[in-house]
Amino acid sequence: MQEKQNKSLKNKAAIGIFDSGLGGLTVMSAITKLMPKENIIYFGDTAHVPYGSKSKKVVTNFALGISKFLVRHNVKLIVVACNTASAFSLETLKKYIKVPVIGVIEAGSVMAAENTKNKKIAVIGTEGTIKSDAYAKEIKKHDKKIKCFSRACPLFVPLVEEGWLDNKVTEQIIKIYLNDIVNKDIDTVILGCTHYPLLKNTIQKVVGKKISIIDSATAVAFEVQKLLKEQNLTNSTGKGSLAFFVSDSPEKFQKLGSKFFNKKIINVTKVEI
Repeated sequence: MQEKQNKSLKNKAAIGIFDSGLGGLTVMSAITKLMPKENIIYFGDTAHVPYGSKSKKVVTNFALGISKFLVRHNVKLIVVACNTASAFSLETLKKYIKVPVIGVIEAGSVMAAENTKNKKIAVIGTEGTIKSDAYAKEIKKHDKKIKCFSRACPLFVPLVEEGWLDNKVTEQIIKIYLNDIVNKDIDTVILGCTHYPLLKNTIQKVVGKKISIIDSATAVAFEVQKLLKEQNLTNSTGKGSLAFFVSDSPEKFQKLGSKFFNKKIINVTKVEI
């Protein structure tokens, strides 16, 4: 009887998700749509956004602190919904955190490798993600013949955080960043940052309809579902609860977060890590 109760508690334990700010809410949205009964705890490190311009050591320290915070809330799984943190700190987290940890890069790489027809893929992301070459390494694992082009787009995150998604200034900035990439005859673009899906329509307008845009959020959601099933940790009872924590500006997170999450966000709690 006791063993059955313990098992039930593990199944009901929350999925922990974290990002440098708002972008990881796109991953959270995909997970809630696929697994509406799962409880989820989200942490946005809004005091330190963006991660993309910071060093590997600094980002890893942030990621470890946040992961320990989530573990204290008895999560059964952690999703690193930040490409920079996935590139810089995933292996360290897997070493020191006692629950399974999933990053966003592998899932997006597999999806892109399966999508490309001419074996030419572009990756756009923060400076940290692009310098790590993490996507190219993952893509090469699946198909060594694929040629990868990359472009750091450091202004995209602040544009999204400010809610500048589809105005003329944003479109012009996207053109400046991506014109040389489009001229490489690519057929697939990976959005290598969880903030970028909110710019997807404008990016598509700039690169043209013939180029496919890969958003790894859905792929990560399926990976989470698969892992929970394999470990018999799926929650099959009740309606999933959602909790939101940030390291700064809960009011701004609550206001802008609804655009990322496609639902109204309430009860955002500020905490210090």
